[in-house]
Amino acid sequence: MSRHLWLVKSEPSVFAWDDLWASVDRRTCWDGVRNDQARNFMRDEMKVGDGVLFAHSRTDPPAVVGVATVCREAYPGPTQFDPSDAHFDPRSEREAPRWMMVDIEAARAFTRAVPLAQIRANRKLAKMALVQRGQRLSVQPVTPRTVARGTADGRPGGVWDPAAAQAPGQRKVKTPAVAAP
Repeated sequence: MSRHLWLVKSEPSVFAWDDLWASVDRRTCWDGVRNDQARNFMRDEMKVGDGVLFAHSRTDPPAVVGVATVCREAYPGPTQFDPSDAHFDPRSEREAPRWMMVDIEAARAFTRAVPLAQIRANRKLAKMALVQRGQRLSVQPVTPRTVARGTADGRPGGVWDPAAAQAPGQRKVKTPAVAAP
């Protein structure tokens, strides 16, 4: 059973839900995070079995598109040690790595993406980190209370309505077009 729920954001032009769905065993490492707070969430709090809402950012519209689970707890990300990689960090040492990553596994795609505008319009979700002004973390916690509010107290039609999701093996959600920079 999931202990926590998280939201991870990725630009579809870099790594989209469809990329996760197409990965071997529908798994990938969540690497390249270079924010201390997001790193701390992964290192200290994300556990195997935790739920993950997968969101597309920097696209039109930004939206939550699927559900995944944490399938491997934090471990050092190798790109921090590779001088040829964009995520190289010369201050990171193998004996004391600065940057961690977790592995996630796709569980199900939403039959329709849940746009950020719809989440913002739901007053019950006003305290969700995702809709807070200035919130740019690519990894952020989602409280159980937020999930309960998003499901409209268990009634169909809530933002996280389980009926809006598909089981693995069913049709994938289409990736929205990437917004021009």
